[in-house]
Amino acid sequence: MPTFDAVCEVDKVELRNAVDQTNKEIANRFDFKGSDSKVELTEELNINVYADDKFKLEQVYDVLASKLSKRGVDLRSLSRGPIQSIGGDKVKQEEKVIAGIDKDLGKKIIKLLKDSKLKVQGSIQGDIVRVSGLKRDALQEAIALLKKEVQGTPIQFKNFRD
Repeated sequence: MPTFDAVCEVDKVELRNAVDQTNKEIANRFDFKGSDSKVELTEELNINVYADDKFKLEQVYDVLASKLSKRGVDLRSLSRGPIQSIGGDKVKQEEKVIAGIDKDLGKKIIKLLKDSKLKVQGSIQGDIVRVSGLKRDALQEAIALLKKEVQGTPIQFKNFRD
């Protein structure tokens, strides 16, 4: 029976490269000379952005966003946290990297597939949604439907098997 997996994941190597390139550009740019701006990648794959004030924090985030998009990392996979003051004028913002499809989105995907009247079935298996059907064409239609309908979270399609 043909199947595929709908997943939400980020390439960790590209994420680390984008953070490293952002730090290099911040170190070399004239408008950041003498500032304490930097970007860190934690073990849990969260990105911490540090800056002297809110304006510089937004500039650092813009540099990070451009580097991520050049490396092929979808910006929808970042969830921006609130800006925190860490003493004086210095600020910090945590960006959580979304990995995996949560239960609510999984249920929404399965409901979309059922309502579409395609001859496919979906099942939630941890943080992925496995979609199976009798024909390959039905699975390709399901992929097209999910690409069109699910907008808030980047979804990749893997393990397409006949």
